Amino acid sequence: MLKNTGSKAQMEIDSLDLKILRELQRNAKISNTRLAKQINLSPSPCLARVKRLESQGILKRYVALLDPALAGLTLNVFIFITLKTQTRSQLIDFESRINQHAQVMECYLMTGTEDYLIRVVMPDVASLERFIIDDLSPMPEIEHIRSSIALKQVRYKTELPL
Repeated sequence: MLKNTGSKAQMEIDSLDLKILRELQRNAKISNTRLAKQINLSPSPCLARVKRLESQGILKRYVALLDPALAGLTLNVFIFITLKTQTRSQLIDFESRINQHAQVMECYLMTGTEDYLIRVVMPDVASLERFIIDDLSPMPEIEHIRSSIALKQVRYKTELPL
């Protein structure tokens, strides 16, 4: 049995749970009957395991993954942000403000020379310019902004290596 000893309550995940998680990462729309068959378990205990994984927070949510280009979001940009100070209140204020922008897909508090790395998706360079000038630059916590536009996505995955 694997044990998660992180900051959350300790959870036990056995080999059947891992099989369930792998299958659901590949196809969240799989029916319980099909899932049970895939992992060689009857439907009722399979569903009970899925519900337990959900209630424990291991299964956080189910989503549909869209093609950004087909949705008109052809620009994938990584923006490195340095704050003026790194006090708890400054971090909280920045995180609160950045979470208000739908185009921010990911945001990470970092070690190293920059404080945050955000990934944004945009339809074009003009939209990126407006976001940086109108939304990021006025934030009083920000000292420095550096952005890099991704030319090509070499690998993208959502499936964790279990």
